Amino acid sequence: MFDSLSERLSDSLKSITGQSKLTESNIQDTLREVRRALLEADVALPVVKTFVEQVKNKALGQEVMRSLTPGQAFVKVVQDELVAVMGKANEDLDLSCQPPAVILMAGLQGAGKTTSVAKLGKFLKERKKKKVLVVSADIYRPAAIRQLETLANDLELGFHPSTTDQDPVAIAEGAIDEARRRFYDVVIVDTAGRLHIDEGMMGEIGRLHAAIKPIETLFVVDAMTGQDAANTAKAFNDALPLTGVILTKTDGDARGGAALSVRHITGKPIKFMGVGEKSDALEPFHPDRVASRILGMGDVLSLIEEAERKLDHKKAEKLAKKVVKGKGFDLEDFKDQLQQMKRMGGMAGLLDKLPGMGQLPNQAKEQLNGKMFVHMEALINSMTPQERRFPDVINNARKRRIAAGSGLQIQDVNRLLKQHKQMQKMMKKFSKKGGMMNMMRGMKGMMPPGGGMPPGGRF
Repeated sequence: MFDSLSERLSDSLKSITGQSKLTESNIQDTLREVRRALLEADVALPVVKTFVEQVKNKALGQEVMRSLTPGQAFVKVVQDELVAVMGKANEDLDLSCQPPAVILMAGLQGAGKTTSVAKLGKFLKERKKKKVLVVSADIYRPAAIRQLETLANDLELGFHPSTTDQDPVAIAEGAIDEARRRFYDVVIVDTAGRLHIDEGMMGEIGRLHAAIKPIETLFVVDAMTGQDAANTAKAFNDALPLTGVILTKTDGDARGGAALSVRHITGKPIKFMGVGEKSDALEPFHPDRVASRILGMGDVLSLIEEAERKLDHKKAEKLAKKVVKGKGFDLEDFKDQLQQMKRMGGMAGLLDKLPGMGQLPNQAKEQLNGKMFVHMEALINSMTPQERRFPDVINNARKRRIAAGSGLQIQDVNRLLKQHKQMQKMMKKFSKKGGMMNMMRGMKGMMPPGGGMPPGGRF
């Protein structure tokens, strides 16, 4: 996420981080690089101008100049300004009304609006313990109605049926009536998207908004459109009283221009960001955490929260007890830990949130996400139950059979066994503190020297 912006900003700040004294001259040079980095990231020009001016004013202030480490104090100023530009703190949904709370979703076609409706429904159901009903008022695309129905069924959300010959206002009002009768807490209304902003669309959604009076009106926008995302959000905000923005596809956005521009241009907070295609890949937008990741400082808080939600704590406790009792850590346990890491977004997803690890080469990240776990699991699946429980019995003949069965090479088997040994030692050392956290501590040891991929692109 925002990899190129992160890399450019980190490079810009390297020269000043170790400075023992800040002068207007060396601040100017750094700010020129920062300005260039932001413009290349497709951040809106007014945002860049304000950002650079604010950093300059604060950096030349007495607090930074008198600091024992002025270079580091300067980086802190940059981080604080990044946070200020994106909104200072996460702003939660306001659902404090007589149920059902109505949420209206707006956006252009292709921004990921319908999937965001389903993801938001899952978020509210699982994390806020709300009973959620979703409905599609998109009468122009029968496929959108069917898509939302399928997603709602998969995620066990309530779905109010609609057809293309109905009026959008009648559809939404019907859903709200059903929600009242069946005691739903929240109704999320999906609306029609367009390829561009037009008066007809704005008139229709304005009429819908006036009729149902939603407590939240969220604009869904594709982060990969960069500065255009902020401009489109402003056009919608001028026509509709938006309460917030959902930024989608941030996992594919290397630039970060939208994240840094939307709040400044629209005055509306980014409330959520889509971080992948899976149904749980919708996260509350925390400006301080995003700023920290942009500057390569990681996002440990989000990592801990994710671990709390996604890890199988019973399995972790069972493994910890097993290791404490001296029963070892076999390849079946190793496979369980790999699957837990996959639920956390894979090795690259974890590394991205750890301080100092976000600067891995993109090629290495792709390899880690794409092939590493697949290869490791394939090798373990090619073993007999005895080999998984007692890896020491694996001789050369068995290695050849395992490699052939998994479609990989003997070197891959050797590498897996070596990594398992490292994990085994680590588990013994940290056994009283739980399996998954130990694995996270040892991830760096599992990486090839220098952080890159070994020859051949294998794990």
